[in-house]
Amino acid sequence: MTLEELRNQIDVLDRQLVELLSERARAALMIGHLKVATSLPVYEPAREKIIYANVRAANKGPLPDIELTHIYERIIDVMRALQRNELASERNAQANASGSYATEAARGGDSQGHGTGGTTPSETGKAK
Repeated sequence: MTLEELRNQIDVLDRQLVELLSERARAALMIGHLKVATSLPVYEPAREKIIYANVRAANKGPLPDIELTHIYERIIDVMRALQRNELASERNAQANASGSYATEAARGGDSQGHGTGGTTPSETGKAK
């Protein structure tokens, strides 16, 4: 094969890797949601050891096991950070929503701005 053909082959492989990493990230996010629902920690070192063992067992070269493990350490770090960021965003959204409901309830309304009984504009003589 020519240099150009080999580079084209690598470009195709890179696109496939990106798709597979994106698919893995989507699965990691779903796992993160399940971990929250079941009160499991995001970081599970025993599970990571299993992943590294699986990767080394599947390795047929030419990458040495240690180098492949380093690549997977980085992938897992990124996936763990993705889970933490996503879950933190969800917690913030829930906290903001709870705060919004509490604020509206304290004002005598709901989160859509509907009153729960206070005075009407005609009772006060003023429009709100």
